[in-house]
Amino acid sequence: MRASNSGPKNLPLQGRSPSAFAPPKTDHGDLPGFKYPFAAAHNRQEDGGWARQVTQKDFPIAESIAGVNMRLTAGGIRELHWHLPAEWSYMLYGAARITAVDQDGRKFVADVKEGDLWYFPSGIPHSIQGLGPDGCEFLLAFDDGQFSEFDTFLITDWMAHTPKDVLAKNFGVMTRTFDAIPKNELYIFQGRMPGPLAADQLQTDARTVPQPFKFSLTAQPPKQARGGTVRIADSRNFPISSTIAAALVEVEAGGMRELHWHPNADEWQYWIAGKGRMTVFAGGARARTVDFDAGDVGYVPRAFGHYVENTGDTTLRFLELFNSSYYADVSLADWMANTPRELVADHLRLDEKILASLPQRKVLVAPG
Repeated sequence: MRASNSGPKNLPLQGRSPSAFAPPKTDHGDLPGFKYPFAAAHNRQEDGGWARQVTQKDFPIAESIAGVNMRLTAGGIRELHWHLPAEWSYMLYGAARITAVDQDGRKFVADVKEGDLWYFPSGIPHSIQGLGPDGCEFLLAFDDGQFSEFDTFLITDWMAHTPKDVLAKNFGVMTRTFDAIPKNELYIFQGRMPGPLAADQLQTDARTVPQPFKFSLTAQPPKQARGGTVRIADSRNFPISSTIAAALVEVEAGGMRELHWHPNADEWQYWIAGKGRMTVFAGGARARTVDFDAGDVGYVPRAFGHYVENTGDTTLRFLELFNSSYYADVSLADWMANTPRELVADHLRLDEKILASLPQRKVLVAPG
C-alpha cells in the first residue's frame, strides 16, 4: 500500500508534477533533474521587451545548449550585437525583422513569423526587432550550455567604452559626432517601427549572404505518423545551421513519441503546447518519470533511452534540439523489427509472431 502525503505540501506544484510523488513502479534509482521551467527563471524587463534564460548555471544537466525566451514589443529592438556561440531561434508568436552582416560584408535582412527559424553562426553581428501589430516572442538556443544571453558583445557597450577621439579617427568624422551616444548598454529598447522590408533590403548595394539565415520549419512537409507528425531542420535542409539540429514534434491526444534514443548528441527540449510525461532510462536499472507543461525545458543525455506521452486532451507540441549538424535517432521498435526474430525472442520471451508483426521502419509517434 502506498502511503499518503499528510504533511506540509505545495499543492499547485504537486498537481503539475504527479509523477514526482507517485512515479510508475518501473522508475528506479537516482537520476539528476532533467526539467526546468522558464517560469522559474529571472525575467529581465526592459523598455521594449523582456528576456529570461535557462543555462547550465540553473540547470546543471544541460551541458550542450543554453536557452532564452524573449519578447519584443512592436518596434522593440534587441540591439545590434554578436556572441561567441552560434544562435538558433524558433518564432513562437508574432513577427520580427532580423538583420545580419557576415565577415565578407554581405548583408541579410528578412522578416520572420511564427514557425520560422533563424541561425546566426558564431561571431556574426545581428539584430532583432518586433513588428506590428503586437511584436513577437521567440526561443533562442545557443550551442554552449554555459553561455549567458546577458553577456553578449553589444554595439552600445563597445562604443561607450572607446575614447571618442578613437571613434572619430575610425569613422573619419569629428569627435563631437559621438557626444550623444549612450553611456550604457541598451540591450532591449523601444525603437521606431521599421519601414517596408524591401526598402531595408535595398538601402545598400552590398551583396546578400550566399546561405540564408532564415528557414520556415512549419512550411516543410512533415513526416506523418499514426499518432502525430515530426518536422526536422538540420544542415541537410537548412545548410547554414551547422551546430544546431532540431525536430518539431506533434503528438495527438493519447499518443506517444516512441521509445528511442539519440546516438549523436544530448537532447534539449522546449515544450510549446499541451501536457506530457517523459521517462528517461539511463542504464544500470535507473529510470525516472517527469511531467511537463508548456514553457518547460527538458534534457536527455546522449544515448539515454526515453519516450514522451501526451497526457492532455489537446495536441502536444515540443522541440527537440541537438548540438549537432544533423538529426539522428534510433528506434527501439525499428531495432527489434530488423534483428533476427529468434534472437530477440530469446532475450525478451516474446512470441515470434508478435515480432514478425512489428513495422520494419520507425514509428516516430505512436497513436493512443
